[in-house]
This record gives sequence, structure tokens and C-alpha cells, in this order.
Amino acid sequence: MEEISHKGKVVDMTPATTVVEIVSSSACSECHAKALCGLSENVTKTVEVPTSPLATYAPGDEVEVCLKATMGLKAVWVSYVIPLILLLAVLLSMNKAGLGELAAGLSGIGAVAVYYLVIYLLRNRLRNEYVFYIK
Repeated sequence: MEEISHKGKVVDMTPATTVVEIVSSSACSECHAKALCGLSENVTKTVEVPTSPLATYAPGDEVEVCLKATMGLKAVWVSYVIPLILLLAVLLSMNKAGLGELAAGLSGIGAVAVYYLVIYLLRNRLRNEYVFYIK
């Protein structure tokens, strides 16, 4: 598995970027009983892809948007694994230092909030690292 790909529809094109709309479906959205249970969901996401100078697609065309699998794994680490490790490290160290459970818990949550704030402030830099392309 070298890349992660999703089918989508071109919504808008400029010389610099192409906006592709991807509909993510839950696993049960294909079930024959989805109308009865109400748990199925479809979420629409938009992705900005750099426009290729050789692009032959136009708004309304079906395309396949791809990302290297290693970038997907890196995104999981940045968004889930590192904050979990940070939360546990701060929580356990504050508890070991003698703070009460409430103060240790709030410290852990505060550390994760600061982490996500830093990620938010670095969003333009991260956007340049995670480059999608159209296949």
C-alpha cells in the first residue's frame, strides 16, 4: 500500500489549486437496512490539490485524489499518538509530584490544548507537507 486514495468530484479549478469534494461514507452506509437503523452517515470533505499544468479535468469530473501512505501515518501520529503520550506523561508526572487528581488531570488537558494550539499555528507549514495529487 503505497498511497491512500479517494474518489471525488472536481468542484472548482484555478491555475494554482483544484478543489475536490470527497464523500466519506461509514461502513454501514452501504447496508440494505440503513434507512431503518439511522446510524449510517455520509460526510462531505473538500480537499485543495495543486493544479497540474497538464490538467485535463474540469469542474464536475470524477477524479481520484491520492496521498502517500507514509503521510497518512504521520498524520495519525501528529493528531492522535503524540497528544495521547503527552497527556499520559503530564498526568502521571503531576500525580507523582504530589498534585491532586483534579490538578493533574487539568494539567494534562492543558498540555494537550497547548499542543493543539501549536499545531494550529503551524497549519500552513503542515499544509505544505501534506500534498495531495490527482491520479
